[in-house]
Amino acid sequence: MSSLIWLVVVVVLGGFVALSYNSLVQRRNRVKNAWSQIDVQLKRRIELIPNLVETVKGYADFEQKTLQQVIAARNVAMSAPSTVAGQAGADNALSGALRQLFALSESYPDLKANASFLSLQEELSNTESRIAYARQFYNDAVLSYNNAVHSFPSVIFASLFKFKESEFFEATDAEKTAPKVQF
Repeated sequence: MSSLIWLVVVVVLGGFVALSYNSLVQRRNRVKNAWSQIDVQLKRRIELIPNLVETVKGYADFEQKTLQQVIAARNVAMSAPSTVAGQAGADNALSGALRQLFALSESYPDLKANASFLSLQEELSNTESRIAYARQFYNDAVLSYNNAVHSFPSVIFASLFKFKESEFFEATDAEKTAPKVQF
C-alpha cells in the first residue's frame, strides 16, 4: 500500500514538473514568435526605404542631410545585431530619421503631391503601425514569460532548466518625444 502511495506521489510530482516545463517552453516560444513578427515588419520597412529615397532624390533642393541620415539609419538597421537591444536601437534611429524626413516634406508641396511619395508614405505609415502592434504583442509575451520565470513554483523549474528572462523592446527617450523640425 505504501509503495502505491509513493508511486502516486511520484507520478503527480512528475506530472507537475512536466506541466511547468511545458508551460515555460510554450511561453518562451511565444516570445520567439512575437520577435519574429517584429523582425518581419522591420525588414519590410527597410525594403521600402530605397524607393522612398529615390522618389525624394528627384527634388534636388530637398534636404540632402536628412536623406543621408535616413540612408545611414537604414544601413545601421540592416547590420544591427539580432538581439532585442541591437534591433531596438537601430529601429529607434530609423524611426527618428523617417519622422524627420516626413516632417521636412511638408515644406515641399510638389513632393507632397507626388503619387509615388504619397504611396510610399502610406506604406511606411502602415508598416509603422504594424511594428507598434508587433512590439506590443512581443512585450506582452515577454511579460507573461518573465512572470512565469520569476513566479513560484515555476521559478524552481526555470532555474533548474536554465530558462532566462527575456528583454523588453523599449522605446528610447528620443522616440518618446516628438521630433523638432527647424526650417
